[in-house]
Amino acid sequence: MAFSPLEQRGIPLDRQLRNWRELNVTPIDPDHCDPYTRCRIITMNGIEVEAILFSHQFARHCPDPEVKRQLARTRYIEAQQQKAVNWLLPGVSSVLETTIAYEQVAVDLTAWVARSEPDAYLKQAYGFGVLEDFDHLYRYANLYEMIEHRKAESVVDGLTEVMPGRPTRMHHRHPVDNVREPYDKARTDPLSKLHALTVMSDEQQTMNFYMNVGPTYMEPIARQLYQEIGLIEEEHVTHYESLVDPGETWWEQLVNHEYNECYLYHSFMETESDPKVKAIWELHLNQELEHLHLACDLMRRHDGRDPAEILAPELPNVLTFEPNKGYLRELIAEQLDLTTLGTGYVREAHERFEAMQEALNGGEAPPSDRVMEEHHQTFGREYRMQSEGDHPVPELREKS
Repeated sequence: MAFSPLEQRGIPLDRQLRNWRELNVTPIDPDHCDPYTRCRIITMNGIEVEAILFSHQFARHCPDPEVKRQLARTRYIEAQQQKAVNWLLPGVSSVLETTIAYEQVAVDLTAWVARSEPDAYLKQAYGFGVLEDFDHLYRYANLYEMIEHRKAESVVDGLTEVMPGRPTRMHHRHPVDNVREPYDKARTDPLSKLHALTVMSDEQQTMNFYMNVGPTYMEPIARQLYQEIGLIEEEHVTHYESLVDPGETWWEQLVNHEYNECYLYHSFMETESDPKVKAIWELHLNQELEHLHLACDLMRRHDGRDPAEILAPELPNVLTFEPNKGYLRELIAEQLDLTTLGTGYVREAHERFEAMQEALNGGEAPPSDRVMEEHHQTFGREYRMQSEGDHPVPELREKS
């Protein structure tokens, strides 16, 4: 049955405040939980962090004290939601285990979005990015076995393959080649707006996570790998945020943020296997429905438009975490040697790309290559976990 957020009312804002006992959520058991439950948690943490950061930026650019107060009221509840969601992650999991889960999110969330995206240009942007996160998962899996002597299989549980994607060393591009063409807000499918906001938010949270946890390791190779992939995540945030039409007003962006949260909480409530976590998704959905209506009221009052003009009348099919092995193998076979040039994609290692590689690497192997060398020296092999049938990893073609 179709779900229409604009027709549903949630919990009144003045009844949404939770006390410490209510915020003291029970974390998931990492050894027995559905890996996609952990993926949904990581996803919604990124979505809530983006909602909070966006609200703060809006407030800093808004001269109206009453609007600032309304944003502050809603933002405090968003902050409580973020704490409840992120605190579902168990303290017994190591940073590397959580990192592998972050990359599983990046792979299977982005792959699902790419498969579902109606716009060909946006679909290509997601397909391009997911092959890089796929390789990040592979590099971290090798580091995990080196440092903690455990298999990434214990985290991804066979749902996501661990094998090479586009080689991580090839992800370092000149910054100007990370900027894409934005969608046209007046013409794009409302689903495309939700996709762009979702992937941007979660890549942003991955970037934030690596920026903060990278220096907590003592092992030099771990510190260096987090530094390298953390820089690539900055490229990814640039890549995805540039897809959003910069002509959207603050009010449109606010409404899109709230609508997207309704979409994702509804999706995860419909697909969650853990009853306790499902109850949190349901509670947060009912809170977000009210946040959406408050944002819509602000848009009508200050932007002079009806939010129904820019939003889908009902939520699309639920966003689903599921294996994407076949789709990813198609991308590996067809798009592994792509890089970017301007706002498009090419198969040549062009002059600007090569200059960036030389300036960054200076003829030395980057950490993503060295982690493989050290793993091979330790175990006499690399770590990978995959289904039957493998693919060679081609290099980017040299410029002719």
